Amino acid sequence: MSDDKRDDPWTRGPEQPPRRSGEAGETPPGTADSEKAEPESESADTLRERQRLAEIEMLDRWIGGVLVEQRRTRRWKLFFRFFFAALILASLAATLYGLWAAPMTSEPERPHLGVVEVRGAIDAESPASAERIITGLNRAWEASAAEAVVLHIDSPGGSPVQSQRIYDEIMRLRSEGDKPIIAVIEDVGASGAYYIAAAADEVVASPASLVGSIGVIFSSFGLEEAIDRLGVERRVYTAGENKAFLDPFSEVEPEQRRFWQSVLDTTHRQFIEAVREGRGDRLADDERLFSGLIWSGEQALSLGLVDTLDSLGGVARARLGEVRLHDYTPRLDPFERLSRRFGRVAMEWLGVPSSHSPVRYQLP
Repeated sequence: MSDDKRDDPWTRGPEQPPRRSGEAGETPPGTADSEKAEPESESADTLRERQRLAEIEMLDRWIGGVLVEQRRTRRWKLFFRFFFAALILASLAATLYGLWAAPMTSEPERPHLGVVEVRGAIDAESPASAERIITGLNRAWEASAAEAVVLHIDSPGGSPVQSQRIYDEIMRLRSEGDKPIIAVIEDVGASGAYYIAAAADEVVASPASLVGSIGVIFSSFGLEEAIDRLGVERRVYTAGENKAFLDPFSEVEPEQRRFWQSVLDTTHRQFIEAVREGRGDRLADDERLFSGLIWSGEQALSLGLVDTLDSLGGVARARLGEVRLHDYTPRLDPFERLSRRFGRVAMEWLGVPSSHSPVRYQLP
């Protein structure tokens, strides 16, 4: 170790001349501390500035997202408002057209066949209701240029009461004049639909049409054991010991079963009598006719359920030489039809019982 103490600050006295600041190895007093403090100060200021900029950027992004979401919400609101407005206007236009424009359609002056459409289930709340079909029948019957009234049928059947009403009206018209009433079966003319067809002067079907099903049906479920297994208690309060005998959660007694079968048999007998009255001696002597079976048009011809195998166009050409048809079925009010469907769906969701008869002249 050297004994030279000239550079030792503890031994350097005032007699030692101070070194100039520019000399090598000399660091001016306070210089190192200031250089260390300045980077630290600059680093803290930089961090604070970066943090401030990041906060501003994040705030800008948040404000931009809120504005985008507000614009999107506003666009969807406008879309739905315009959509519902257009729907309401379209419904009103269709209703006005059905009330004023459609009835003003002039009937053809040339000879033609007056067509009445029977499509879908025959029911008071359906397009194939007795009221609508009977109105169309009378319009076609009263049209002077209509050479014949044609029931264009494509239906699996439906309500016994609605079918009977249409049947009775056809029989009344048959007894009042000489204008023929023809039933033309398209794809299906079964059960209550055939009940209607049997009243016509002539029944026409395609070879592959489904015809017949002269019977009555009631269908339900027996769920009394299911609710017992689930631990559910059924609470039904009635006045009358048989008031709830059709309840699917209650057991059916033998006497109740026999009574209900008698109701179905009575309705079936009415069906058979109507078919016999309408078809007369054209029916074949076959015990299967009224068993509920359904046949093709070709089979139905041999059984006397139909008179000829043809189509609507073929019937028109045979009578007029060309196809000239005019539809006399009353037009449906779209707004009323939409409201009926909405009401029916709402009743089903709320569990409100339907007013329709459980007994049906209809395919299962």
